[in-house]
Amino acid sequence: MSLTLVLAAGCDGSGGGGDAEKANAATGPITIWLSNNQDELGWGKAMVEAWNAQHADQAITAQEIPAGKSSEEVIGAAITAGNAPCLIFNTAPAAVPQFQKQGGLVALDEFEGGAQYVTERTGDAAEQYKSSDGKFYQMPWKSNPVMIFYNKDLFAKAGLDAEKPALATYDEFLTAARKIKSSGAAPAAIYPSPAADFFQSWFDFYPLFAAETGKQLVEDNKAQFNTPEGERVAAFWKTLYDEGLAPKEPYNGDSFADEKAAMAIVGPWAIAVYGDKVKWGAVPVPTSAGKPADQITTFSDAKNVAMYSACQNRATAWEVLKFATSKEQDGELLTKTGQMPLRTDLAAAYPDYFAKNPAYSQFAEMAGRTVEVPNVPNSVAIWQAFRDAYTASVIFGKQPVPDAFNAAAQKVDQLASGS
Repeated sequence: MSLTLVLAAGCDGSGGGGDAEKANAATGPITIWLSNNQDELGWGKAMVEAWNAQHADQAITAQEIPAGKSSEEVIGAAITAGNAPCLIFNTAPAAVPQFQKQGGLVALDEFEGGAQYVTERTGDAAEQYKSSDGKFYQMPWKSNPVMIFYNKDLFAKAGLDAEKPALATYDEFLTAARKIKSSGAAPAAIYPSPAADFFQSWFDFYPLFAAETGKQLVEDNKAQFNTPEGERVAAFWKTLYDEGLAPKEPYNGDSFADEKAAMAIVGPWAIAVYGDKVKWGAVPVPTSAGKPADQITTFSDAKNVAMYSACQNRATAWEVLKFATSKEQDGELLTKTGQMPLRTDLAAAYPDYFAKNPAYSQFAEMAGRTVEVPNVPNSVAIWQAFRDAYTASVIFGKQPVPDAFNAAAQKVDQLASGS
């Protein structure tokens, strides 16, 4: 899900050492841009009202982010122009290394207690969000830990157990997928996008790789996917494509909502989307040996907050950032959007919410076991190199998987080293 919520302050693009110190200490009014996602827009407006009621001299003015091909392109262009906003909520972690390379970000460590605030709120998972210099250029904000959603009616139609489906292992998953297809219950068992966009692997290969290994795609500047575990995940998906259980053609729409596929890989945002339209269930993504559910990790699909170096009223921006990620505001975000704040022991922090909304509980549990995209140089180029190899070998069978993965790993190692 690609949404963007932006907090902007009066910005003039200045950023020398003395100017940065002055900006870090400066307070004053700021402008914020909000995403056009209705749930987040509602949260953002309420957050602004709550802040403004207490800070008349540092008031926030809200407006939506400007339209563009993607929020990342809009943000990158704003950095280049020197008029980037102060804070951007819903920044994709994969974009942070590039924004940092552009000189567009402020390390949150520069503020008193900054790093401590990040680590205390987020816990051990915060380590994944540190940049190569050991600093935080992003505040872990919210996640959508992905799981397998399945359509109970289509499973029943295929003669499968709709309440406790056997989907824990690759073999079990493939058996169910074949039955869905052969029974005519749905045209496809599962229908991830076969497109070549760099981020598409976050919703097919990467969740299963995270579950199988607990690792990121790159660790210690070395590719991790050209391994027996990575090739097992690839072989599983290749079987789905080879047997027509996952289509190779793009679908213009929502294949799960339209019942073109009996399963989908999605996060808790989907509960509100599919709630009344699809009788759904959710299980962790499969692993080769069928790990217990409480040992499975998954892709976080997180969106975070970053502060931008063009910002002149950074002291206010820092206080707004802490206010917007406080326990109270995280609770409001959870209630309004169903997305998981990146907080330690989430279920215990909001017991009343999860008691009233049990469908979200399993996602809260998964939120404590997530793998993020690696925070390394050339992050987007790394994902594109991997995606190109994956689509060529796994989806379209133009090249043996080991050959494609080994060649991609060489490119990835070079890119991760910063060259």
